Amino acid sequence: MSTLDFTLPNAQGDMISLSDFRGKKVIVYFYPKDSTPGCTTEACDFRDASAAFAAKNTVILGISADSQKRHQNFISKYELPFELLSDVDHAVCEQYGVWQLKKNYGKEYYGIVRSTFLINESGELIQEWRSVKVKDHVSEALSFLEQSN
Repeated sequence: MSTLDFTLPNAQGDMISLSDFRGKKVIVYFYPKDSTPGCTTEACDFRDASAAFAAKNTVILGISADSQKRHQNFISKYELPFELLSDVDHAVCEQYGVWQLKKNYGKEYYGIVRSTFLINESGELIQEWRSVKVKDHVSEALSFLEQSN
């Protein structure tokens, strides 16, 4: 198992591994919380571009520390056509270095720093975007994919 590989439950409780997608590129995006404004925008941007990613042989996986039930509601409400995985103990977030100390309104807490990783068909990391700003991020990722083909 590579250091990038992981196995997490999806919204239905099925175990999904990164290695399940060998032969395809995989966008793995980490986001703070279902149904918050920035995370909703990001998920909907990925949803709206999902056909373009699929045309580039690329699967989208979203990961947060939310429960499977929250993921089910989020997927249903926004008709998300990709898997959302639950990392409730944030082990995969720590593995990818996105579980970090954050500050908001003078309070410090640990949480997910919005980040996206592009994994190639062999399971190797080929691009990472850290501390992502939601606006234009999905189009940047898609442009990178188009340029790298």
